[in-house]
Amino acid sequence: MRSLLGLCPLFLALLFGAGPALAGKRVALVLANSSYQYAPSLANPVNDGAVMAKTLKDAGFEIVESRHDLSALETRRVLRDFADATRDADIAVIYYAGHGIEVEGSNYLIPVDAKLERDTDVYDQGLSLDRVLVTVEPAKQLRLVILDACRDNPFGKTMKRTVVSRGIGRGLAQVEPNSPNTLIAYSAKAGFTAQDGDGANSPFTMALSKHLTTPGLDVRRAFGFVRDDVLKSTGNKQEPFVYGSLGGEDVPLVPVKVVAAAPVAPVANPQAADIRRDYELALQVGNRPAWEAFLAQHPDGFYANLAKLQVDKIGAEQAHAAATEKAKQAEAERDRLAALGAQKDAQAKAAADAKAAEQAQLAAQKAKEQVQQQAAAAAEQQRVNLAAAAPGAAPASTASPAGASVASLTPTTAPVDLSRLVQTELGRVGCFSGQADGNWNTTSRRSLSQFNRYAGTKLDVKVASTDALDTVKSKPSRVCPLVCEHGFMADGDTCTKIVCREGYAINDDNACEKQRIAKPATAKPAIAKRDDGDERSARQRRQAGGVAGGYGAAAGIAAAASAGRASGGGQIFCNGGSCRPVNRGCHLEYRGGGGPGNDANAEVCN
Repeated sequence: MRSLLGLCPLFLALLFGAGPALAGKRVALVLANSSYQYAPSLANPVNDGAVMAKTLKDAGFEIVESRHDLSALETRRVLRDFADATRDADIAVIYYAGHGIEVEGSNYLIPVDAKLERDTDVYDQGLSLDRVLVTVEPAKQLRLVILDACRDNPFGKTMKRTVVSRGIGRGLAQVEPNSPNTLIAYSAKAGFTAQDGDGANSPFTMALSKHLTTPGLDVRRAFGFVRDDVLKSTGNKQEPFVYGSLGGEDVPLVPVKVVAAAPVAPVANPQAADIRRDYELALQVGNRPAWEAFLAQHPDGFYANLAKLQVDKIGAEQAHAAATEKAKQAEAERDRLAALGAQKDAQAKAAADAKAAEQAQLAAQKAKEQVQQQAAAAAEQQRVNLAAAAPGAAPASTASPAGASVASLTPTTAPVDLSRLVQTELGRVGCFSGQADGNWNTTSRRSLSQFNRYAGTKLDVKVASTDALDTVKSKPSRVCPLVCEHGFMADGDTCTKIVCREGYAINDDNACEKQRIAKPATAKPAIAKRDDGDERSARQRRQAGGVAGGYGAAAGIAAAASAGRASGGGQIFCNGGSCRPVNRGCHLEYRGGGGPGNDANAEVCN
């Protein structure tokens, strides 16, 4: 890309010489804990604290208090003293490096004398993040708390749980500051841990010292550059995150000094109207040959610089498109080889090519967005330049004669506005059901991931980009399927309640199913009860038979014959010689005795 140094001298004067006035009082507190008494020592925090203290002092902060390896009592005293310095400050910054843990959704900084034998000890021995926020609350313009403390909990393995359900998280928990103009920066986003790095300083602190105090750089953009550096240095394993929000004005930690610039007399250009007309015509055509033709006709000047940026923008878009196509081809080749069962080395090479192509695609996309932002920034700065230089010029916010042309370029969109636009478009295509509030959170990233799945795209879901906005806008109708609750079915873009006819009900599969009619309960068959009288009679008969059986075999036969007559059968008379039926009209009587020559029974006839 051609250097922007070729722009007009007045633009350079505005870019490097003019800017917001110097901020008021700026104060900072740097805390670093390395030598823990009841936990393993940390190598980098004290080094990181020294680097940040020097960075802030070099940036012109009026007060930079730096302390390290403090106990809980000493930390509270230092915070109390620093609170006095923030009462008349415009910007207040607290930087902390050391151990920090999350318990029940609240974050605590750990002093060097903390023992934490049980989970409730953190309430007495730790220092809550809310206590730190109270310290910077009096600052008028910016309250900034930076935590390089997202490390593993050193007490996690030995700490006793007083309540089983009490949660002790990994890293630090997400926060939402209640005070306005407050930012809280984590070295790693909520729920993740940070790396100390291989050198004397952590990757997060090194990136902070590089970008945070850049003159004129808004603090939000500075943390964006910090994020990019840390992701790159850690192989995308650690992503810093910032919580909170600021207003629409830029808030740099180190404003650009105001340098008086000599007034430049406007030079009348009778051909300005013709050049602007040619520029607008090239802008309508919008391809590389049109811009090259314009530059051949007008190689220098205000519109020539804008045209060169447009050429760079088209080149970045073409490179991004080529990288995207190459990534698709590499992925298709990898899938084809896997389906054919190719050799492992061939599949590995295809997978590596696909990964390299995907990385090239992401790099091209990032380059495209950078070029778009630079083109928009240059166009806006040039518009302000012309408006200020023109005789009797209106304020910079008023459209200049070149406003129609400049407005046609990619506008400078604030990150929150861009996120809100992407959320709105995702909602239109059925992939986002939340409120378009501009907060690019987990729900928004999941929605864009759903869009990628059903639209067959590979947009970066970590941030809301202009590429994502253009891609989602290109879809004329719903992309993500409509998901309805149980008892409802999708009807176009709405969910309609399912109504089943009589005798049918909705089953677990959301379909109408015939109900089974419950059978009436039948009476159980009566169980015959034993007659105690019959049992008693049978028992008496057994007893009687037992007595009769005690007088010999003949007595047993007579007893049996007597039982037979009672049931309607004939009697049998037996003696020592033989047995015979009892004569009609006669019956047997037991006379006792029995034995040889003495019958036990006698036949008695009426």
